[in-house]
This record gives sequence, C-alpha cells and structure tokens, in this order.
Amino acid sequence: MPSTYIITGVAGLVGSHLAEILLGEGYEVVGIDNFNDYYSIRQKRSNVKSFEGHENFTLYEEDIRDAEKMMDIFKKHKPEAVAHLAAMANVRYSIGRAPLYTEVNIVGSVNLLEAARLTETNNFVFASTSSIYGHTKQLPFEESDACNAPLSAYPASKKAIEMMGYTYNNLHGLNFTALRFFSVYGKRARPDMMPFMITDRLVKGEKITLFNAGQMKRDWTYVEDIAQGVAAAMKKPLEYEVINIGRGEPVLMADFVHMLEELTGKQAILETPEAPASEPEITFANIDKAKRLLGYDPKTPVKEGLAKLWEWYQGEYL
Repeated sequence: MPSTYIITGVAGLVGSHLAEILLGEGYEVVGIDNFNDYYSIRQKRSNVKSFEGHENFTLYEEDIRDAEKMMDIFKKHKPEAVAHLAAMANVRYSIGRAPLYTEVNIVGSVNLLEAARLTETNNFVFASTSSIYGHTKQLPFEESDACNAPLSAYPASKKAIEMMGYTYNNLHGLNFTALRFFSVYGKRARPDMMPFMITDRLVKGEKITLFNAGQMKRDWTYVEDIAQGVAAAMKKPLEYEVINIGRGEPVLMADFVHMLEELTGKQAILETPEAPASEPEITFANIDKAKRLLGYDPKTPVKEGLAKLWEWYQGEYL
C-alpha cells in the first residue's frame, strides 16, 4: 500500500501543484480545503480540476478551525505525513485583522498538530513565510536569524506555529519542518499576489502600485520549485528544522514589472508611493540548508516562470 499524505489548502497555488506531484509518484493524497471566498471560488475549483477525479485522491471540503472534523480525517486516513499549507495569507490584508489570522493560522494549525500527535503521524511540514524575517539586516536571509520582530499579523502567526512545532517535537516526538516560502508565483496564482495583480492590471490598463518606484527586491520562486521542496520535506522526517525555500536570486521590482510588460505587450501605468511599514526592502533566501537537507534545486528562471504565469492567465481569465 502506498503511503497516505494529507495536504491542507489543496485548492491553493502550492497545494494543487503538490497534489499533482504526489499523485504522479503513486501516493494516496487526502486534500482539505474550505473553498472560502477570500478569492475566486471558481479559480479554486479550476485549480483542482486536473486531479480531483484521480483514484488515489480524496477531497474534504472542511475548515481547519473545526478540530473535531480534522481529528476524524486523521483517524480515518492515518497519514504518513501532512503538508499544512492552508492559511489566511497576505501581509497587507492581515493589518487590522489579527483576530482572524489568530483564529485560522494559529488555532487551526494547533488543531492539526494535535490531530497529527494523537494519530501518530510521522511528519508535519508547515508552510511558513519569508516575511517572518521582517527588516533583518542579514543578507541573504538565514534560518539562524531570531526573527523576533514580525511586521504584521501574518508573519507573527507563522512564527507562533514554528515555535509550537518545536514544542510538539520536544514533548511528543512529532517530526516538524517549517519551510519559509519566498515570493511564490506561477500559474494558479491568487489574485491578491503581486505577479497576478501586475499582469491583470497591465491587461486592463489600470494603475499599478509599485512601492519605492520599484527599487525593492523580491526573491521570486516558481511554484513548481516550491512544491518540489515541500514534497521532499514530506518524505524526509528531520525531527525539528526551519528551512528557507526560495530561489536565492532577488529581482528588482522595476525589472519584474518590465518583464511582464514585455510578455503582455502593455505599458504599465504606475503609482509609486513609499513602502508601508509592513514591507521589507528585500527578500533574499540563503538556500544552502534546503540543498543540503532536502536536495532542493530550483530550476525555473524568473523570465521562464512569468511566461508560464502569462500563458495560464490568458487561458483562465481571457
């Protein structure tokens, strides 16, 4: 019998790609997603279309805040590992919404940790975030950084679960790996993510907000590379680890916009205000640890990844 893996947030950007990878490798995959209306439910349905009929895939439309339902799913399927990707995301959207981010990202995650503990799940892989580094002066970002100054409720909630994961490893022996994702983009992108927003507004001739006139840098990482990193972590219990999953090549936002201008054939209409306090000047992953522990090897250059995003956008939205 193949191992069973649970993926929360399976209808999302990373979750849907991860499900395709694991199903392609012959694993049993149990997906959990509440299909909320934070962004287009139609797009989420489209994200799972390629695999929802697969004989080794089971989908539960449930909310991670429902502790009893989560326990029932874990008891029924007894997974070897779980990739916990479900969350309220978006640094800016989290401002002023700390109770919601606490309820979903902290309480919901603890529900899953508890279900994993009580069903003796071997490995818990948690989607953390590069925004946890805040305004760090250490470049590139290294996992040894204390990360004790999150700039909004979103990274604060992720930091809380990194620490809770340590507790579950220390007290209960649950293998826990936190993967800090760096600026994920690609086909199936959420509409609130910068690459989608730039593409969409270029197409519609709408204004694009580009902080600090595009002189900020982001370590853009293509979704399939991220998903391969998650799959590798699920198969390799490491007791307790925090690992950066990025590309390690920050791109100037002005250049990023220019690449999308070339792809779409449109000229950007820009607004260039100063960046708010929630935005770091740069994200830059040191991925040495991911290479060493997981064999992580991101393959997709930004130009190539944006071409795939543009191809998907045309098929899905034009």
